Amino acid sequence: MEFVNLPLLAVSGLVFVSVLVGLFSARIGFSFLLVFLFAGILAGEDGPGGVRFDDYRLSFWVGNLALAVILLDGGLRTAFATFRTGLRPASLLASVGVVVCAGITAVAGVVFVGLDWPTAFLLGAIVGSTDAAAVFALLTRSGVVLNERVAATLEIESGVNDPMAVYLTLAFIAVIGAYGAQDAPWATVAWSFLQQFGWGAVVGVAGGWAMALLLPRLVSRDAGGGVLALLVGAGGLAIFAAAGLLGGSGFLAVYLFGLILANRAVDAVAPILIVMDGYAWLAQAGMFLLLGLLVTPSTMLDYTVPGLAVAATLILVARPLAVWMCLWPFRFTRNETWYIAWVGLRGAVPIVLALFPLMAGTPQAAELFNIAFLVVVASLLLQGSTIGWMARRLGVAIPEASDEQEHRAVFRDFELASSTPIGAVCEFYSLPAPDAADAELTLGHWMARQLRRPPVAGDSVAWGAATFVVRELQEGRISRVGLGLAT
Repeated sequence: MEFVNLPLLAVSGLVFVSVLVGLFSARIGFSFLLVFLFAGILAGEDGPGGVRFDDYRLSFWVGNLALAVILLDGGLRTAFATFRTGLRPASLLASVGVVVCAGITAVAGVVFVGLDWPTAFLLGAIVGSTDAAAVFALLTRSGVVLNERVAATLEIESGVNDPMAVYLTLAFIAVIGAYGAQDAPWATVAWSFLQQFGWGAVVGVAGGWAMALLLPRLVSRDAGGGVLALLVGAGGLAIFAAAGLLGGSGFLAVYLFGLILANRAVDAVAPILIVMDGYAWLAQAGMFLLLGLLVTPSTMLDYTVPGLAVAATLILVARPLAVWMCLWPFRFTRNETWYIAWVGLRGAVPIVLALFPLMAGTPQAAELFNIAFLVVVASLLLQGSTIGWMARRLGVAIPEASDEQEHRAVFRDFELASSTPIGAVCEFYSLPAPDAADAELTLGHWMARQLRRPPVAGDSVAWGAATFVVRELQEGRISRVGLGLAT
């Protein structure tokens, strides 16, 4: 039984130590996911473990399986109200934003790495999207609660931008494969775009509705939460695979499957969330350990400087420009926009996408893999370790009710009824009178009109010597308002 026990002891011990170290490192702001990645590196051929591992096909398979589970868990935790709040800005970030990031990063690939343009655009596509595993995990463990608009935008963007990154990666691999040929595969590329997003959406939504009809019937038969979680997990993976077989995006399909299911069968899904959280963490741990094992740091020394230059361009130039461009129409505050620009986390997705060129035999594929890995490490070290600090610094975090001083600083000292006419409020506090057409509006309605965007808790409107703050919403409408007066 040694062939069973020795590998099992090694793997379980590696996971146990990684989790233990990760729990302590998270307290000092070190990315939990980096611990798993570095543990895999230490177990690899350049580390003390000395394990030689170069099975790209297995890594690719495990990576896709893990991402499917993580996106399913993310979809199950996204409420429709949150989805409506962040859908439009997140959709633009997940499409136009990815393309802009890829384009600007491609310039860095030409300048700093010396790639030709098609290969540089392939590099941009590989590292152009944020990573669901990193965003979901690090936002959860950051110790801060973001306002709903920021949190929803980040979570939905990370959940739905993978299809665009996969599409761009496959498209540029096809273009490079046909580079120099008379007939470039542009028609195939365009058709692939329609297939990826069309079939992904259709299969995901249809599967989610079907499971939402089935699951409540099983709950009534006293099926346990663990059994139901296994059923939902298997259903999600089946949806992921079915969409892929039809030429669609499995990533988009499994996220929509989870979203539809969670919001159409709320009571049935609630008991399985804790089990799904365990599945998601197991998937993340296995994926990052395996990807770390696949990496050979000694081969990266020659790419360190150009790789870090590409990472700096992506983090400090490409991501901020893409975010400002995409969010400008939605009236996000300056601090909210800067925070979303900063939390452009790269995680396992770029490393998994970097396996595509290796499997396709694309020229310079090993170079692209090494650079993508360096970009991921730089992102998790710099951005991942500062998520909580940056949220507090930019004021996009909602304080806990137990922190009275911070709670009063954000929501102000006094509370007003949202149903009070704004004209009466301004007259009582000697504030500038609103327009005649607005004077009879309720305070809540007037604030929503002033904000000109869907309100969330923490939104504020300055009016004369007063600041009105949204304290609470009910069904999307402002129900409680805080008031602060300048002294």
